[in-house]
Amino acid sequence: MGGDRSVTLPLSVNLMPKGPVSEVADLAVLAEQLGYSRCWVYDEGLVTRDVYVTLAAIALATERILLGPGITNPYVRHPGATAAAVATIDELSGGRAFVGLGAGGGLTLNPLGIDRRRPVVTVGLMVSALRNLFAGKTVDLDGEVFSLKSASLDFGRSSIEVILAGRGPRMVALGGEVADGFNLSYIHKDLLGAHVSTLRSAARSHNRRFLITYSTMLVTSEEEFREARATLSFRLVDSPIAVRELIGMTEAEGHEIREALAQGGTAVAADLVREEWVAQFTIVGSPREAGAELRDLLARQGVDEFQLPVQRAEGAAALIERTAEMVASS
Repeated sequence: MGGDRSVTLPLSVNLMPKGPVSEVADLAVLAEQLGYSRCWVYDEGLVTRDVYVTLAAIALATERILLGPGITNPYVRHPGATAAAVATIDELSGGRAFVGLGAGGGLTLNPLGIDRRRPVVTVGLMVSALRNLFAGKTVDLDGEVFSLKSASLDFGRSSIEVILAGRGPRMVALGGEVADGFNLSYIHKDLLGAHVSTLRSAARSHNRRFLITYSTMLVTSEEEFREARATLSFRLVDSPIAVRELIGMTEAEGHEIREALAQGGTAVAADLVREEWVAQFTIVGSPREAGAELRDLLARQGVDEFQLPVQRAEGAAALIERTAEMVASS
């Protein structure tokens, strides 16, 4: 695809910085050239390159694309340090930063020995802290997980977007109440509409603009089907009980997948993810079929933007280009 062709469906990309930072920045440049409007960067602790070093490189290499962590959490870094990092990226990029925020998952927290305590309350407190710090206010907060004592930031921008992410109903409800948007990642497709309705209703009650993004894999080959099973392994065991019950995952299956993840990672756990679960959480078919299903799904459910997850460096550029072609209206 040529650099002057842009997609017609709003697209963003989420880059897993597992390779050298310069290569990740090159992918962001490509996405910008193809018309992607937003670049998220995974914050996975020890699993990846540092999220803010990567975002700084992207900020220097791009001109228009919005950029931010996708997603960070209140546990690995103190939220005050996160506020300073995001505000610095915003300054460096000429006002293009946002912050994607959630409770964090096992892939990030387990290697660091961190327990996810009171996630909904803690994320809510972090949203409040970020907003006040970005607005230049002095913040005093005494929380169970983090605290702030007469803290302030003198180089923030009050309108930096705070976008939440999560799969549980309480986190979705919180997002509608306090955030500027919500990323629905690998949501069971039968539940997508209900989540969107909850978010839209809450946002309307507060009379504000609200961005809803949806992220999942577009599975168009046997290799991608295998990758989808691996990706779903840790996401499914982190899912709410109601979701596991909906797909018929037994306690024994959940325990077996967790054991496989602990002993051999996602490559081993993939074999334990039932094949029929893949199409319930991802979009499966030929490139034409997947593109058509995605356009229909987003239009029908009222989703504003599709976020493409890019989880490995190999073939990433081709994936970004192919997805832009797939989702463009014919």
